Amino acid sequence: MGKQSWKPGNMLYPLPVVMVSVADKNGEKNIFTVAWAGTVCSDPPMVSISVRPERYSYHMIEETGEFVINLTTEKLTYATDYCGVRSGSNIDKFKELGLTAAPADVVRAPLLVESPVNIECVVKEIKKLGTHDMFIAQVVAVHADEEFMDEKNKFHFEAALPIVYSHGAYMSLGKQIGTFGYSVKKK
Repeated sequence: MGKQSWKPGNMLYPLPVVMVSVADKNGEKNIFTVAWAGTVCSDPPMVSISVRPERYSYHMIEETGEFVINLTTEKLTYATDYCGVRSGSNIDKFKELGLTAAPADVVRAPLLVESPVNIECVVKEIKKLGTHDMFIAQVVAVHADEEFMDEKNKFHFEAALPIVYSHGAYMSLGKQIGTFGYSVKKK
């Protein structure tokens, strides 16, 4: 069986698909979907999102230097897609989708209550890269829904039924097939 050679492109799939909530200096809020998000550093905790400058929310992040990454689930799939294809320039997506915005602890961007995990972020650097600019941000607060905590206070994100994005499709994550370090663990 052979392999085809393709022109260079982004083939790193699946990707986390997240809903990013933002607010401008006047308190106008929006939520939009990003599939180009990732971990940058663990100490200090840092993440990145890549956003096209023409996106409505871009100026809000640029203006305030803040945003919230809201992790997505099967229940949020419709809203995740909608927030990625509809602009907030003429519609209140929170109201339109019946989503709940709640105040964050540190940043002025709101938390999405329906998301099981909310990650408050403060931008440290903007890298202009071409079609997208990358916002590199420090995590300043994390919120986890108690619904997914067990009696030992361990968070079970898999119970929230998280989703990922791959080649134009939203996919649920499957069963656990291992844990970190299991390949070298003494038996």
